[in-house]
Amino acid sequence: MYSHLFQQTGSLIKLILRQERLKIFIWLFSLVAVTLAAAAAYPSFYTDEQSRLAYALTMKNPAMIAMLGPGYAVEEYTALGTILSTDMLIFTVIAVAVMNILFVVRSTRADEEDGRLELVRSLPVGRLSYLSASIITAVITNLLLALLIGFGLYALNIEGIDLAGSLLYGFNLGAVGLLFAVLTALFAQLAETSRGAMMLSFAALIAAYLIRAVGDVSNETLSFISPLGWAVRTDVFVGNQWWPVLLSSAAAVVLIAVSFYLNSVRDLDAGFIPAGKGREHASPFLQTLFGFTLRLQSVNIAAWGIGVFLISAAFGAVMGDLETYFADMELLQAFFLAEDPDFSMADQFIALLMAIMSLFCAIPAVMAVLRLRGEENKNRTEHFYGRAVSRTRLLGVYIIVAVLVSVVMQLLVALGLWSAMIAVMEDAISFETIFSAALVYLPALWVVISIAVFLLGAAPKAVGLVWFYVTYCFIVVYFGGLLDFPEWAKNLSVFELIPQIPLDDLTFKPLIMLTLGSLVVSFVGFLGYNRRDITG
Repeated sequence: MYSHLFQQTGSLIKLILRQERLKIFIWLFSLVAVTLAAAAAYPSFYTDEQSRLAYALTMKNPAMIAMLGPGYAVEEYTALGTILSTDMLIFTVIAVAVMNILFVVRSTRADEEDGRLELVRSLPVGRLSYLSASIITAVITNLLLALLIGFGLYALNIEGIDLAGSLLYGFNLGAVGLLFAVLTALFAQLAETSRGAMMLSFAALIAAYLIRAVGDVSNETLSFISPLGWAVRTDVFVGNQWWPVLLSSAAAVVLIAVSFYLNSVRDLDAGFIPAGKGREHASPFLQTLFGFTLRLQSVNIAAWGIGVFLISAAFGAVMGDLETYFADMELLQAFFLAEDPDFSMADQFIALLMAIMSLFCAIPAVMAVLRLRGEENKNRTEHFYGRAVSRTRLLGVYIIVAVLVSVVMQLLVALGLWSAMIAVMEDAISFETIFSAALVYLPALWVVISIAVFLLGAAPKAVGLVWFYVTYCFIVVYFGGLLDFPEWAKNLSVFELIPQIPLDDLTFKPLIMLTLGSLVVSFVGFLGYNRRDITG
C-alpha cells in the first residue's frame, strides 16, 4: 500500500554510496585502525597485575567516572578487555556518533538545501525514497563498522578479549551510531537548514554526554536517559549485556517512523522549527563586514560556548572528590606520581583535561574559517566581491572571527572548570594557574586555524584534511603513551609542544615559535586565496 513512497530506493542507495564512498571508507578505516592499534598496545603497556590494579583503582574516582563511565569491579581489571572497554568505548562511541551526524546531514537536509533533492524528486521516485536511502546507507555503514571492529578485536588474540565480547563491543558502537543517525534524520525534518539540523544533533550529543557524566557520578537514573549511558552499561568482556544494544536499536526504529511521518507531511525546503524573523533594520554593527560575519556564526558560537562551559564545569564539580579519593591511595600515588611526587593527581588531571578540551575547542575555531568555503560553494561570496570588498579583507575577517572564537572557548573552559572547582575543593587550584593552563594552548589552536587557512587558499577541495590533523592530535594526546609513539611522531602534534601547566614551567619560546609559524602558514594561505579562482 505504501510501496510507491519508497520507489527507486535501491537506486538512490547506490547514488548515495557513490557520493559518500570515500568519506565512509576514511571514517571506517580510521575508527577500526585506532581501535585495533590501541588494543594491540595494551599487552605491552599493562604487563603485570600491579599496573592493572592501579588502573582499576583510578576508575573508582568520580573524575574518571565522569569522563569514561562507571567501569567495572576492581577484580575484573585483571583482564585486558575490561581496560580496553573502559578506556576506549565512550570516546569511540562519540566518534561514531559524529560520523553518523555528518553523513545524515549531508545526505538529507544539505542535499535538500542545495537543490539536489528537488532534481531527484523530479524523477519517478517515491516521496520517502531519498530519506530511506540515507537511513539504509547509515545502517549498512554501522553494520560494517560493527563487524570489522568485532572480528578485528577477536583476531588480535589478546587475553580477555573473546569473540562474544568483541562482537558486543562492535555492535554497541553500531547501534549507538545508528541511533544518532536517525536522530539526525529527525532533526533534518525539524530544522529549515543543514546548519540547524547539525547544531541540534551535536547539542543532543553533548547533552547525552553531560547527562551520562552527571548520572554516573551522582544519580544513576539520569544515565538511563542518555544513549551514551546505555552504551557504557553493556558490561563488555564480563557480563556481555545486550539489552543496551537492543534498546538503542528499538529507539532508532521509533525515530525512523517519526522521521518518515514528518518528511511525508512537510513541504520541500520547509521545516517544523521556523527561522526567526529577525529585525526589520540592521544595526550599524551588523552593516560592517566583521559584524555581518560574526552574526552569521553567532548561534553556532553560542552553542559551542555553552557546551564547552558545561562540560568543563562538570569535570570541575568532581575535582573535590578526586583529591579526597587519592589522599589514601598510596599504591595509586606510587604508580602515577613516581616521576614527580610534587604534583597531585588533580594537577595531572588538569594538565590532561586542558589538552583534551583545547582540542575540543579547535573544532568551532576551524569551523569559523571553513564557513567561508561553504559560502563560496553556494555562490554567496559573489555578493561581497561585487562590492568594494577585497579577498584579503574578507578572508582576514573570517580569520579574526576564528581567533576570537578560540580565545572565547579557552576562557570558557577555564571559567567553567574554576567556578565549579572553588565550590567543591577546600584548597582549590588558583585562578591564575587554571587560566594559564587554558590560555597557553592558544598558539596551538592558531596553528590549526592557519592550516585551515592554508588549505582554503592553496587546496580548497582538500580543506577537510584539517580534520584529520585534529584527529591525529587527539590520538597523540590521549593515546600517545599507550601506543608508544616515537618522539618525532608526537612532535607532529602542536599540542605536544605546549607546556602542560601546572606540571611544566611556563616557557614562552615554543609559544612564540608556534604563533610565528601560524602567521607564516596563514600568509601563504592568503597568497593562495588571492591567486586562485573562486569556485561555486
